[in-house]
Amino acid sequence: MKTVLSVNLNKIALIRNSREGNNPDLLVYAQACIDAGAEGLTVHPRPDQRHIRADDCAPLGDIAEKNGLEFNIEGNPFAGANDTGYPGFMEIVEACRPAQTTLVPDSDDQLTSDHGFDLTNPETVERLKPLISRIHAAGSRVSLFMDPVPEQMAIAKEIGADRVELYTGPFADHFDPEDEAFKALFASYVATKDAALDAGLDVNAGHDLNLGNLAYFVAMGDIAEVSIGHALTIDSLYMGMGEAMRRYRACLA
Repeated sequence: MKTVLSVNLNKIALIRNSREGNNPDLLVYAQACIDAGAEGLTVHPRPDQRHIRADDCAPLGDIAEKNGLEFNIEGNPFAGANDTGYPGFMEIVEACRPAQTTLVPDSDDQLTSDHGFDLTNPETVERLKPLISRIHAAGSRVSLFMDPVPEQMAIAKEIGADRVELYTGPFADHFDPEDEAFKALFASYVATKDAALDAGLDVNAGHDLNLGNLAYFVAMGDIAEVSIGHALTIDSLYMGMGEAMRRYRACLA
């Protein structure tokens, strides 16, 4: 299976938002990423709108569609409208109709995603079910952000998910192929991937993947997509975006 590289644009939006005006222009940057080899675009509009804003989503989706690429919107499906102009996560999805919607259990003020859904919690499952149905009705594939827990993959399928995105923060934090504890951790990712495939789910991955650990992770096989933003943006500062994109794509080859 070929692993698709989707570029997360949040950090570029964060730079833009640090000054008045529209520099860097997200639409220009997104097209440059595509021209350099990106195979998808990812955004995570949070309720405080500190980076990607709600009104960024539709034009970025249009660019992805124009180039024949996937547009992926991530976020907390339970996040509602607020006084910053954020209309609510579900409202963004239904207005933009992205190719993929990745549901993430973030709190409104969370710095970054740091855990997946716990599908052993009946309340969480019952809240997710109708929202997954609404997203499907909008024509979007649904992926659930999940920790490497094999036993939860069948539940994800039962409630309507099409994919899971494995939260790779712990993998990146403890990356050391010679360490026995890391080997055990990585085995849990492999087992979760296998359980997801057995349940009929495709598997994505994301969070803190970089040039030092990406090839190792995708070597397990059957990873449909990785979403990378923070590390790719940093590497682009040192080596230029074109070279950074070339190296990430080489890791996935």
